Amino acid sequence: MKRSITVGIDGSVESLDAADWAAREALRRELPLHLTHASESPSRTHLAEPDVPAGRERRTLERAALGLSFGHPALRITHRYVSEPPVAALLAAAESSETLVLGSCGFTGFAGFLVGSVAQAVAARATGPAVLIRAGERAEDERQGEGTGPYRPVVLGIDLDHPCDELLEYAFDAAAIRRARLDVVHTWGMPPAPYGPVADVEVENANTLAAVLAPWRSKFADTEVRTEVVHGRAGHHLLMASTKASLLVVGRRMPSGPHLGLVAHSVIHHSLCPVAVVPHA
Repeated sequence: MKRSITVGIDGSVESLDAADWAAREALRRELPLHLTHASESPSRTHLAEPDVPAGRERRTLERAALGLSFGHPALRITHRYVSEPPVAALLAAAESSETLVLGSCGFTGFAGFLVGSVAQAVAARATGPAVLIRAGERAEDERQGEGTGPYRPVVLGIDLDHPCDELLEYAFDAAAIRRARLDVVHTWGMPPAPYGPVADVEVENANTLAAVLAPWRSKFADTEVRTEVVHGRAGHHLLMASTKASLLVVGRRMPSGPHLGLVAHSVIHHSLCPVAVVPHA
């Protein structure tokens, strides 16, 4: 069965912005787009079917699919209304998806964007990559030169204590399909005094990062890679990099609890570009 890009739809403007990004991602990856709308089963009512909540939600889903088909005529689009709790339904949809896309709750200005409880819970537990999209995200925001040039870089935040293949593959592939540069950022804190001079630690980290990236540079030989090894807080440096990125990629350890780690939590709330949260062992 061919996998798809799946997006959660709830009828809000923010979810429609996420759906438009998901449509562009599906075209980039040559995959179909699947729209999922989930809500609790409505109670029995005397209202005519078109006026009950499920009827309204189905019409909302159908309108979203129709609008996306006009905007992206080459894209195969399917949609499904699921009468069950949104978190459970979206986690199930993620099982058969290449990527699950979720929208924000609205603007919070330059501080970043709001992320609702459903999106946070799904991003923390999904078995595959989950991408969170800022409200108002436009196609031209992904590109340089007033939105008419090549894609902005893809930024990868990497922890050298856990350099997993799932995270590296997703980031390299995302850069390759965009023909964009991949910027790899590793941050480190001040080591204990007995460990050695700071300069030695920085050189060691840079050498380790180069070794980790070597096989992926070979596999994705056409992708330009730029690395940065910097002292400080990971969240701060990744958020700075997100101001000029088309996509920010961070990892999440599996198995995990119901909440994201500190770095992932920080970037999904404050990034100025879409954030991909990639689970890994």
